Amino acid sequence: MKLATFTEGGRTRIGVVEDGRIADVGAADPAIPADMTAFLKSGAAGRARLDRALAAAPRRPLAEVRLEAPVPHPGKFLAVGLNFADHIRELGAATPAFPATFAKMPNCIAGPYDEVHRPRVSDSLDYEGELGLVIGRRCRHVPRERALEVVAGYVVVNDLTVREWVNLTPQVVVPKSFDTHGPFGPWITTADAVPDPQALAVRTSVNGELRQNSSTSEMIFGCAELIALLSQAMTLEPGDVITTGTPPGVGEGFTPKRYLRPGDVVRVEIDGLGHIENRVVEEPAGTAFIDD
Repeated sequence: MKLATFTEGGRTRIGVVEDGRIADVGAADPAIPADMTAFLKSGAAGRARLDRALAAAPRRPLAEVRLEAPVPHPGKFLAVGLNFADHIRELGAATPAFPATFAKMPNCIAGPYDEVHRPRVSDSLDYEGELGLVIGRRCRHVPRERALEVVAGYVVVNDLTVREWVNLTPQVVVPKSFDTHGPFGPWITTADAVPDPQALAVRTSVNGELRQNSSTSEMIFGCAELIALLSQAMTLEPGDVITTGTPPGVGEGFTPKRYLRPGDVVRVEIDGLGHIENRVVEEPAGTAFIDD
């Protein structure tokens, strides 16, 4: 199943994508939450209710709605660096003994087809195509062998990075958290439709040129291990997003470096999950403000 958050007629709600159309399940059953996090918190009972509503839900072509980030306001947006063996070989770096984890702040969230900003304070914007997972059950200290049980589904992520700022600070939270620098989607492909998250092809292209082409089989720390480790430190909640690292081919790895420029179109695609596609624009002048 493909669970999406969409806006149409001035209202944002969840729906199910099937054959190029979106089923407005809330129109068939108003008791279904309009917010994805609330829906995920409703658990198995909520999923059963959605399944019953699906047959009667009105359908609209995807072209007539706006797809939003599937979880517009995740409580946590966690990420991992240096997690692909082929990327580590490309950089000549040492394989980490423990996941290089960090957080992206929720203000970075953008939709799967939204424009993303090249910051006015830097010209070193880089792309990082990644597999993301969405937590579906509240959990803590999850054993590795049960970790995938807490996954609601999987998404495509572009973990955009301001490289210049990476070099200015000993931590990467700020360089990874500029506004619009966390587009993901296009929907949540539910876990029951992904037999093996460690066997998915990941591709990133810029203006049609293939830059990244790898597989999640190259991950050092797989999805289950990441959940098990992170849940030792913190309670994971429905709607939390974990993005799992990028393969080789980022702009930083080229000589000369190939950072993104206004007008560039970045497409990240993962087999079975769909794709996201974002055009780079100059950060608008209206982003400088002080509210009263």
